[in-house]
Amino acid sequence: MSNTIGKLFRVTTFGESHGEAVGGIIDGCPAGITIDEDFVQNELNQRKPGQSKITTARNESDKVHFLSGIFDGKTIGTPLAFVVFNENQHSADYENIRDIFRPSHADYTYQMKYGIRDYRGGGRSSARETLSRVVAGAIAKLILREKNIEIQAYTSQIGNIKLNGTYKDYNLSNTESNIVRCPDAELAKQMENLILDVKKDGDTIGGVVSCVVKNVPIGLGEPVFGKLHAKLADAMLSINAAKGFDYGLGFDFAEKRGSEVNDVFFNDNGTIRTRSNNSGGVQGGISNGEDIYFRVAFKPVATLLKDQKTVNIKGEEVTFKTEGRHDPCVVPRAVPIVESMAAIVILDAVLQKNATI
Repeated sequence: MSNTIGKLFRVTTFGESHGEAVGGIIDGCPAGITIDEDFVQNELNQRKPGQSKITTARNESDKVHFLSGIFDGKTIGTPLAFVVFNENQHSADYENIRDIFRPSHADYTYQMKYGIRDYRGGGRSSARETLSRVVAGAIAKLILREKNIEIQAYTSQIGNIKLNGTYKDYNLSNTESNIVRCPDAELAKQMENLILDVKKDGDTIGGVVSCVVKNVPIGLGEPVFGKLHAKLADAMLSINAAKGFDYGLGFDFAEKRGSEVNDVFFNDNGTIRTRSNNSGGVQGGISNGEDIYFRVAFKPVATLLKDQKTVNIKGEEVTFKTEGRHDPCVVPRAVPIVESMAAIVILDAVLQKNATI
């Protein structure tokens, strides 16, 4: 179950970074959905390595192959199985870390939990696993598109460079106009230069991805353990390098008074709405029809191209330097992953709501 997310729209992923392939199975996909394979591939291309000078140089085509569940371009109600073959692994780059535990990686915890680990690129703990989520998220987006539900993520912070406004202050259609995926062109250039400077030093840097979900129907989520924001948090924090999640005003609530932040209801031509949306579209764990918006904080990539101290499997202190090709900042490639996980969670909630009516 640790490899599966969702109740009615269930996504199971499989594969390792340097194995034969990475893929997944989507169960619960409604029948009759037209699958735009070009759209799915384009979504995957936004996540793939080697796409710009600020990402890893690993060169993968990341071509998705659907194995089942589609006939004449439409889903048939059976499980969708898909696979993406690994083509450009450099496993030899990891020989020098075979017997050591890299700082802030999953090496030590995997070894202690399972008694064995795939040290090549992190194995199952590698962010390469997330391509399966992007494929599944693309399918979810196609279904949500028919319900007019829109999801848009973007880079809102790299290091100490961040957007000052909310998602309403920017034209989010500009997100894909630059390699950082920031809707503000001027700040995007500053972020790019910062990432390149960090990369030149053999170092890494973190940042924040913000996301908004529009046209969300009222009533998604459950009141106690199935709260919609909790489901989103669970999904986002399952992404590699994700270290923080907040929605609506989030941690900013802590310094406010209730009189400042309560979302007051009003009658908008027969529709009950709120004048503000500090709750981020979720109240009592259930969507209220307003935009859902949240942020995901990502730590600096743990792999540094400079000397680091650690210990080996014997507990001896050693110094090592990582070889190979790595991202100096995960955030730009995390944008489509955040969107995909949001789509999976929202679609699953929509199907659950419809199943109870």
